[in-house]
Amino acid sequence: MLDFSRVRSKEVSMDELLTGYTRADLRALTDEMIDAQVKLIADCSDADVVFQPLDPIANDTFATDSAEVNIAWTLGHVIVHITASSEEAAAIAAELARGVEYHGRSRSEIDWEAVTTIAECRQRLEESRRMRHASLAMWPDAPYLENSYEPWPSAGHFNAVSRFVLGLRHDDDHMGQIADVVNQAKAARA
Repeated sequence: MLDFSRVRSKEVSMDELLTGYTRADLRALTDEMIDAQVKLIADCSDADVVFQPLDPIANDTFATDSAEVNIAWTLGHVIVHITASSEEAAAIAAELARGVEYHGRSRSEIDWEAVTTIAECRQRLEESRRMRHASLAMWPDAPYLENSYEPWPSAGHFNAVSRFVLGLRHDDDHMGQIADVVNQAKAARA
């Protein structure tokens, strides 16, 4: 998988990290990420999906309900969140690759409380893999890689490749959280 530590430390930009990356590379990176997530939850049970972990630093500044700002995320919540974020990145990247100017977010996230089984988590990950692959199939043979935008102030400009990978970076940011929730859930049932 990509090592984002050099980007996080600002040693290199996302574009510098991704020089020469192709759609085939993005597909392979997607598969690596989804496979790693599936592996993290391989031994989980349905009880682990809804287990309420401890997270003293929980702070969801984007929560739609103020009562949810400081709740620790269940495994189902994390899976729903990361897949929605990467699918949004993939959808925006497909538009950028086709020469469409950025015109706003493209986010759809299912209700995390409806995800209560490990089968649903696995299904959500595989559905997300399929959707991300499909978004890459929308890219033209010669993508408009000069078409870019700045997703937030001081982020720098992201083109189709870097915007797609920003979703994978977001997934990577949550890998430790998934492992922590799984470990807490397993310890609770031991």
